[in-house]
Amino acid sequence: MTADLGVLWLATPYLAADLRPSSTELLWTTDIYGFLTAGTLVIMGTLGDRVGRRRLLMAGSAGFVVASLVAAYAPNPGVLIAARALLGVAGAAVLPSTLALIRHMFDDPRQRATAIALWVTALSVGLAVGPVIGGVLLNSWWWGSVFLIGIPVMLPLLFIAPALLPEYRDPAAGRLDPASVALFLLAVLPLVYGVKGVAAHGPGALTGAAGAAFAAGAAFALAFVRRQRRLAAPLMDLGLFREKAFTGALLTLLLGMTALNGVEYLVPQYLQAVAGLSPLEAGLWLLPGAAGLVAGSQLTPVLARRVRPAYVLVGGLLISLLGYGGLALVEGVPAAATALAVIMFGVAPISVLGTALAVGSAPPEKAGAAAATGQTAYDLGLALGIAVTGSVAAAVYRGGVPAGAPAEARDTVGAALAVAERLPEGAGAGLAAAAREAFTAGLRTASVVSAGFALVTAVLVVALLRQVPPIAEQPAEPELAEAELPEGRLAEPEPSEERFTEAELLEAELLGAERPDAERPEAEARTGSRESGVLHLADPGREPGHEARTLSR
Repeated sequence: MTADLGVLWLATPYLAADLRPSSTELLWTTDIYGFLTAGTLVIMGTLGDRVGRRRLLMAGSAGFVVASLVAAYAPNPGVLIAARALLGVAGAAVLPSTLALIRHMFDDPRQRATAIALWVTALSVGLAVGPVIGGVLLNSWWWGSVFLIGIPVMLPLLFIAPALLPEYRDPAAGRLDPASVALFLLAVLPLVYGVKGVAAHGPGALTGAAGAAFAAGAAFALAFVRRQRRLAAPLMDLGLFREKAFTGALLTLLLGMTALNGVEYLVPQYLQAVAGLSPLEAGLWLLPGAAGLVAGSQLTPVLARRVRPAYVLVGGLLISLLGYGGLALVEGVPAAATALAVIMFGVAPISVLGTALAVGSAPPEKAGAAAATGQTAYDLGLALGIAVTGSVAAAVYRGGVPAGAPAEARDTVGAALAVAERLPEGAGAGLAAAAREAFTAGLRTASVVSAGFALVTAVLVVALLRQVPPIAEQPAEPELAEAELPEGRLAEPEPSEERFTEAELLEAELLGAERPDAERPEAEARTGSRESGVLHLADPGREPGHEARTLSR
């Protein structure tokens, strides 16, 4: 999945030249995946708690394969955006399922932190190999080929998951509330639309449709919260937010990813459009960043065993500030690649510990919902990084393009370079140089904004997470009882009282069974007895009024 996500940035100039999307359509193409994933993660996580995490994982994988094929052969921007949206929904089914399975398979906090670090490493490897494979494909094939990278991985999963992965579900989850699902979507999607409007048109959009969307989304969000408080089995357990560690982890993921993705998606464009690298060369220069994330992810659980997670997080954020500072002064390819590697190393603790704290703060039966909520914050942060910081970079870019340049050149640097090729040599060279300089200025400004987000994140981490003890001092939790084994057998705890067949219950009543509770009506007591499969028999050796004994085999 991350391999597919990373190559989109490399393919953007090619699909922009082929499909000719507007600036708004290009923005929708790049971040619709993150917004739709964030909008449906909670729904999918709660659904996984009810139908089973492995089953949801397989359904999401199948959907991912289908949507990838549609995206690869999209004939216009509209179809591509729709396919990316379907990929986002499929990703929302896959991500919380994997984290919820990890939550249940590893009860020891130290083992769970290591497993989550490996999970983050797998995402990092995908980010690393994705651009390289994508560069090879783009050198030989059309831009749509990059969307086919995930299919060879997702297809085998459909066959091996039943044999290797256990199935977990919450036996007391209750029914999925359709009204809550509708309210959640009506709250999230207008807010997404409003953010997109501001990203595309600036703060002035708040006076128009974007402002109305924000107001509608806020109203539906309030209605959603009020309904969740009344339900016995809510779509989102608001009680989780009373845990300071859970809330702190969500804010850390949200703001930390906002800071990161505000510049991460700009660097590949800088390498290609400004530095003139080929897709393969750009992918190779992005490898140090992925290596930094892998190294930081593996080091984080080792440090957090003896050091409080808050201090590990703050240390990483301070390191990332060095990288943001490097991008704010960027000059040339090596400097950009080095700065990105430092940033990725510094934000690695956010991915590992933020996710571990969010998942570990919830009870095991709520693991799917907790993992989904954490991933919602993570993915929403990635999307907001593009929408907020990216809009700042876009504004700086538009301000740096010559006033007399064609309107198309003011949309993106890729469009400006395409326009420059059609102009006379002198005018084209001048426009290309101005566009490259304007894009570099936008990247530098975005780096400063991202550094500000990183500082705010560090302050919140100290305020909300400083009381969380090191992982080595956190007690292990008992195993969850309800689990379906890979063969399909249900693993349940040994019952303290034996269950009986209908015939055995009737036989026991004829032998002198008492009602379980003399205070209840006879029919109600008898029904309760049959549902539990337990009968309480009067002991003939005791005086009336003594506690009845339990019939057991």
